[in-house]
Amino acid sequence: MKTFIQHGDCLTVIAPAGGTNSGELYKVGGIIGVAATTEAAGAQVVLKLDGVFGLTKVSAQAWAVGDLIYMNTTSRSLTNVSATGLVLVGVATEVAANPSATGACRLNGVSAPAAV
Repeated sequence: MKTFIQHGDCLTVIAPAGGTNSGELYKVGGIIGVAATTEAAGAQVVLKLDGVFGLTKVSAQAWAVGDLIYMNTTSRSLTNVSATGLVLVGVATEVAANPSATGACRLNGVSAPAAV
C-alpha cells in the first residue's frame, strides 16, 4: 500500500519544556503518550500512544473500571473528575483505591478538553 507511513502506536516528537522522564505521561500538542526515554527539552523523544500504563494519579481518589481519566497538564497527574483545564486521556482499566499513588489507564493517544 503506497499511502502507509507507520502503525502510529509510537510517534517521535520534540520533548516539551522541562524534558521527559522515561515512563511518564506527556502532552505534546494534541498528542498524549508515555515517554520511552528520558530526554532534554527540544530533543526528539518517542511517545507510546496506546496501551495500559500504571500512571501517577490523585492519591485521594478511588477509580472504578471504565472511569474516564483526565490529565492535569501542569502536574501531569491523572484524575477521574472532569474539570475545566483538564484533558481526557483515557479510561481506567483496574480499580484504584483511595489512597493510592498510581492507577491503570488505557491511553487514547490524543487529548480532548474535559466536558464540564
